[in-house]
Amino acid sequence: MPDKQQGLLNLIQKAHKLVENTDLEKHRQSQDQFAALLSTRKDMIYEDILIDDIHAEWIRVNRPHDKKKVILYCHGGGYSTGSSTYARAVTTKLAAATSLDVLCFDYRLAPEYPYPAQLEDAEKAWDYLMLLGYGAEDVILAGDSAGGNLALVLTYLLRENKRMLPKALLLFSPWTDLTSSGKSHQNKEGVDPVLNAQYLEGMIENYLAQKFMQIDLELLQNPLVSPLFADFTGFPPTYIQVGDEEVLLSDAELLAKKMTKAKVSVKLDVFHGMWHVFQMSPLKKSGEAIDKCAEFIFDL
Repeated sequence: MPDKQQGLLNLIQKAHKLVENTDLEKHRQSQDQFAALLSTRKDMIYEDILIDDIHAEWIRVNRPHDKKKVILYCHGGGYSTGSSTYARAVTTKLAAATSLDVLCFDYRLAPEYPYPAQLEDAEKAWDYLMLLGYGAEDVILAGDSAGGNLALVLTYLLRENKRMLPKALLLFSPWTDLTSSGKSHQNKEGVDPVLNAQYLEGMIENYLAQKFMQIDLELLQNPLVSPLFADFTGFPPTYIQVGDEEVLLSDAELLAKKMTKAKVSVKLDVFHGMWHVFQMSPLKKSGEAIDKCAEFIFDL
């Protein structure tokens, strides 16, 4: 690994430990402060709105651009942290690369609001776009980590309710399997600078409002909790990006395999030497990854 990249990796490890605080609210505030400082750009427009009682943020390029299509973004953070501000590290890049408006919403967080509050809020955000006049075919549904989980679950629920599905799915290091059955949950433990088994177990406890060892396997395998166990028949074209040094590598690989079996048009890019949601980092490879996302959208 080049010295510059190793230095950045060490910095990410330190920054992640800095925001990992036993006081969850301070953890959330630290994340937002880092993101606001490092990811907000003067050439972009950030507009706060309310969707019922949910705070959300529009991110737009400050120039003429295509307003017929939109990206609905579900932020990550293990369902216990994260926000639209935190997600600017990705949403700003997406808006700039695609010249599409991006809407990111602050769904309710666990443990104060456990499952299914997050899915209920995602449905509200989807319905808000429909009320604005967008059709389902105008929406690219995107998300990172737990947000990738939420994007998949929302799509599954829309299909089960016989509603129109988004134009496409765009997923960064999606958390698809809360049973942690994939090999990377073991062989990438201690390698990924962002995630580990202890962190994931804590997030699952918060999300499902149960002690980890007491959670029934049937609940963990519920497609509305672990979308890897869903039937993907009829799902829209999907583009997945993941690093080969991250705990959730198997979550992405197994998702792509299941989608392929269901005859979904799916593309998986595995980035060498990269970690969990590396697209947030100020790397050349991050920019290349976002450019690939724009190509995927333009080719739809």
